[in-house]
Amino acid sequence: QVQLVESGGGLVPPGGSLRLSCAASGGSFSGYMMGWFRQTAGKEREFVAVIDWNSGSGLVVDSIQGRFIISRDDQKSTMYLQMSSLQPEDTAAYYCAARRKDDEGSVYRAANYGYWGQGTQVTVSS
Repeated sequence: QVQLVESGGGLVPPGGSLRLSCAASGGSFSGYMMGWFRQTAGKEREFVAVIDWNSGSGLVVDSIQGRFIISRDDQKSTMYLQMSSLQPEDTAAYYCAARRKDDEGSVYRAANYGYWGQGTQVTVSS
């Protein structure tokens, strides 16, 4: 059973940086895609970034590209989201998610992920 545990959230002033971690357990993640989503109250979970665990190739949603970087450490079974130049609109609960690469459906949709962490809160405020 895949288990995901996020950490690294917190309160940061505008312009600051945070690194979120997602520790994965439950077997090999070869053949998995892993993603970051975020959610604010009353809104749907929003795609942030996704990474191919095998290749380490990742992408970040266009609106955030240049400020966030997704990466993974295969040895530690941990995925990261390095966030910089944070703005108040980045405030949200951030979730990591996993799915098999050959599962059906777009990797940009939360509904197509079968495994989720509990989330970590990021608050950007002065």
